[in-house]
Amino acid sequence: MITNANSGSHDNFADRAAVSADHAIKSTQEVLNHALDRLSDDVHGLQQQASPLVDRATSQAQALARNSLARVRSTSQQLRDSVQDTTNNARGYIRDEPVKSVLIAAAAGAALVGLLSLLGHNKDR
Repeated sequence: MITNANSGSHDNFADRAAVSADHAIKSTQEVLNHALDRLSDDVHGLQQQASPLVDRATSQAQALARNSLARVRSTSQQLRDSVQDTTNNARGYIRDEPVKSVLIAAAAGAALVGLLSLLGHNKDR
């Protein structure tokens, strides 16, 4: 009968160990669930705080892009107008002074050829 007494105490010990392990598992699950809930709340809070900042940054970036595009268009139009004015002035000068225009063009061409020739000689050295 000593075997039964020992067997009963082993069973009782095993039952208590199983119950204790079960409590430990449930306690750990509760702690983890609580921690995950807090983490989820923190992430949600950060998202709510960051969302207006992201929206504001996006709006500012869009405004900057629109302003930049408007400036590029304006500058491009000014450049076109300037080129058109210069072209018109050159055409008028050529019409009014054709001989001078040809002489100026020939002198500019000769200067350009001389400059290119000089640069070519320096490159060979």
